[in-house]
Amino acid sequence: MSYRVAVAGATGAVGREMLQTLAERNFPASQIIALASDKSAGRELSYGEDHTLKVQPLSEFDFSKADIALFSAGGDISKEIAPKAGAAGCIVIDNSSAFRMADDVPLIVPEVNPDAVADMLPENGGRNIIANPNCSTAQLVVALQPLHAAFQVKRVVVATYQAVSGAGRPAMDELFNQTKGIFVNDEVRPEQFTKQIAFNAIPHIDVFLEDGFTKEEWKMRAETKKILDPSIELVAHCVRIPVFIGHSEAVFIETEKPIDENQARNLLRESDGISVIDYRENEGYVTPLESAGEDAVYISRLRADPTVPNGLVFWCVSDNLRKGAALNSVQIAELVVARGLARQG
Repeated sequence: MSYRVAVAGATGAVGREMLQTLAERNFPASQIIALASDKSAGRELSYGEDHTLKVQPLSEFDFSKADIALFSAGGDISKEIAPKAGAAGCIVIDNSSAFRMADDVPLIVPEVNPDAVADMLPENGGRNIIANPNCSTAQLVVALQPLHAAFQVKRVVVATYQAVSGAGRPAMDELFNQTKGIFVNDEVRPEQFTKQIAFNAIPHIDVFLEDGFTKEEWKMRAETKKILDPSIELVAHCVRIPVFIGHSEAVFIETEKPIDENQARNLLRESDGISVIDYRENEGYVTPLESAGEDAVYISRLRADPTVPNGLVFWCVSDNLRKGAALNSVQIAELVVARGLARQG
């Protein structure tokens, strides 16, 4: 089996991570096609240890010449081009928020709801489009799924501490430049963020909604319900912190069934995609710095919540460019291939 795979937005931070992840996991590709904006056409990108790809303009590409496409080119571009690609028979795995809540587009995290992937097929009412969830949602539902299956999670309270890479390469550059500038007494001028991000925490990600929550907080609630269970109630408070890579979450859950701390810890240790590092001593937990470049969702600081009858508290960390974006997209592509849902060029 071999497939023609296109990566749209290949020159961005997530697009580059998609290329690296495809190579690292030896995805069965007969051809890798790097696509980006017209101004990036002709640039060269590395693929694997000894291959170079020349970027082609996304606006001119014929998607009948690709079997699977990973999109990380922004919501507006996805809305315009992804349906055309799907109509051409190419299966699109989209990393933007453009299609996540569409009824005819499945929202997939392979460790959580793999069977929903077939809903993207036209014969099942789909459009050959699969949505990748928000980065903060992806790691959360990986952690929640085994606990929900065993104890039936009914309520989640989560505070996120999100890396600047979630806002793209310019946001990473802003953190670097502000940090460097502060040490030489330069004036701080926020551009990508609403306030200074260096040595600070900003309790505001995405736009504000009428109820006072931000869209990022709404996404976590809505996406968790769609992926895991619509009966789960969730409230989130999302904060941007001066970390380059790695989203962290403080998670408080309440379950219908009695939940045992040790049983929960062992259950998580046995679950796909999760690594439990939980020792009640100095350094006995994982930080975002240590998660960078890793595939796992890390669980630490797990303990009973004494304020509710069936409660649990834990710390959840993951590389947002990998499990939150590129890795999850590639895992979806692997799922599509494993289930024989994609054509072969």
